[in-house]
Amino acid sequence: MHWHPWSDEAFARARAEDKPILLDVGAVWCHWCHVMDRESYEDSALAAFLNAEFVCIKVDRDERPDVDARHQRAVQALTGQGGWPLTAFLTPEGDVFYGGTYFPPDDRFGRQSFRTVLEKVREVFRAQREKVAGSGREIREHVGALLSERASGPLAPALLERGAERMARLFDERHGGFGSQPKFPHPAAVDFLLARWWDTGAERLRDIVAKTLAGMADGGVYDQIGGGFHRYSVDERWIVPHFEKMAYDNAELLKAYVHAFAALGEARFAAAANGIVDWTLEVLADGEGGFGASQDADVGLDDDGNYFTWTEGEARAALTAEEWQAARRRWDIYAEGEMHHDPSRNVLWVARDLAAIAQELQMPESKVAQLLESAKRKLKRVRDARTAPAVDRAVYTSWNAMLAEALLEAAAILGRRDCSDAALRALDRLWSSAQDQDGHLLHRAGLQAPPLLDDQVQAASAAIAAYEFTGQAVWLDRARGLADLVLRRFADPQGGFRDSAGDSGAGLLAQPATPIQDAPTPASNAVAALVFLRLGAILENEAYRAAGERTLGAFAGAAELGVFAATWLRGLDFLLNRECRIVVADTTTNGSLVTAALAAYRPRRVVVHSAMSPVPGRSAPVALVCAGTVCAAPVSDGGSLRATLETFGRSP
Repeated sequence: MHWHPWSDEAFARARAEDKPILLDVGAVWCHWCHVMDRESYEDSALAAFLNAEFVCIKVDRDERPDVDARHQRAVQALTGQGGWPLTAFLTPEGDVFYGGTYFPPDDRFGRQSFRTVLEKVREVFRAQREKVAGSGREIREHVGALLSERASGPLAPALLERGAERMARLFDERHGGFGSQPKFPHPAAVDFLLARWWDTGAERLRDIVAKTLAGMADGGVYDQIGGGFHRYSVDERWIVPHFEKMAYDNAELLKAYVHAFAALGEARFAAAANGIVDWTLEVLADGEGGFGASQDADVGLDDDGNYFTWTEGEARAALTAEEWQAARRRWDIYAEGEMHHDPSRNVLWVARDLAAIAQELQMPESKVAQLLESAKRKLKRVRDARTAPAVDRAVYTSWNAMLAEALLEAAAILGRRDCSDAALRALDRLWSSAQDQDGHLLHRAGLQAPPLLDDQVQAASAAIAAYEFTGQAVWLDRARGLADLVLRRFADPQGGFRDSAGDSGAGLLAQPATPIQDAPTPASNAVAALVFLRLGAILENEAYRAAGERTLGAFAGAAELGVFAATWLRGLDFLLNRECRIVVADTTTNGSLVTAALAAYRPRRVVVHSAMSPVPGRSAPVALVCAGTVCAAPVSDGGSLRATLETFGRSP
């Protein structure tokens, strides 16, 4: 196959040769993308046909999310479905006139063969050019309308209440999470509801948060042996996952779990968070100060999560008799497992708690816990000897920033120095290797593509977290630099910010997008609003605060999205309920006040470092906590600061 990258040169060739364009959008971790590559694109006869009749462009959706977002909407408009692989047919001008997802090499699954589809597309393009052009224009106009998610409206507390109510209505009372199968994590919704519980004391919201996080952590969607979360569960019980693991999922889930541990004190949330950290540092970290993008689900095309699953015999052979009796009960390891392609393979999930196992085996819970910990180590050792699914080593700015910010929060809440060391190295690498001459952070170092909003705002958010953690002014300067750049280069005249700083592009890439949905990563406009509000609070800068308010207002009419507007709702919460501002003057070597400020759960918290005591006549170390316009009595030790943060300004 002669693949072109997404480029002006590819479109110029299509126009010069008057050929349709085949656009294939896939992903390194996408199983069916690899299947279609092997079945069709690696077939020499089909490849020759494609090279002769089409100009073929291949795009990695992780590398070019702007290309993927637009063409997903186009194919969804044509067929009612999207996903990967995405197969779109474009005119030489870049307008989509036909498309689909996976096409088999021969007639099956109720679908025509890929060769048949290609021949029909070629003939339609040749014989019905006016119809093709008209269809392309209609799709372009339709997609253009969808890409603008602005819907301005008033910013009122009732929106927070309605957002929480919509999430509660979607809550799965039996298994946790939102909606039914397939079931995806919604960590931003969990974070939003946790803050609402802290503010209102509504036990219903606490229950939703706790049951959702517990359900995911106990399910097969969480890797019970190696830590970290798979992308989603195919069933409503969180048991059988799609086995790929994404950096962005684990970043946001890590935040949700450490926040819940800090707020609710449940040890199982800390355990899940530590598992995410362990997987991230062991598997994604590249040794050069960066994190890879994802880990594949499979080792080969005929595999279906075999690396992560176990037969009864495989697990039993790795363990002592006592360990086996505890492990099979804990993780539901039996002759018949959960995998449809091979019923002998088990997805490990928490089927029984320690008390039930202890009763069945007539031994103390502490002994069961020891056996399970030993079994887990042995199973991991055996699994580590298997051929592991590949890791995509691409270092994407936005996802590295998300992981870095999550790791900084984990460092404070879990007390792990390795987290902060890795996070700060990753952020330093972004500014040293991915920044262009105009100050943008590129999506990936060396990538020839327009700068993306998501990279700027996620990196700015992480830089704020780095400032709060270290007290080093360079991080605050970096955050301000990116925030100012976003205001200059990405602002849409009608409100909000465009997803790309590109001035133009072929076909649908020329259509501006102003996203507000979390799909699945946090919406970049909502993250931008939070960045402005946090900077406004730290610097006491009304211009930044006003920018955050304007950004939120541009999308207030879209808040009916519920769980998909969770990051926007978090921004609105920050705006309306005002921040908790903690000014710390602490030059001691252990920095106990800073640690306490970052380790305690407090919604809308910002930490401001001061070289001088914020309290006249009182020497450092000292911390001053202010909620809105009211301040608590100053404190000089971590315990007093934690107690103040727990109670001050909180409704009874």
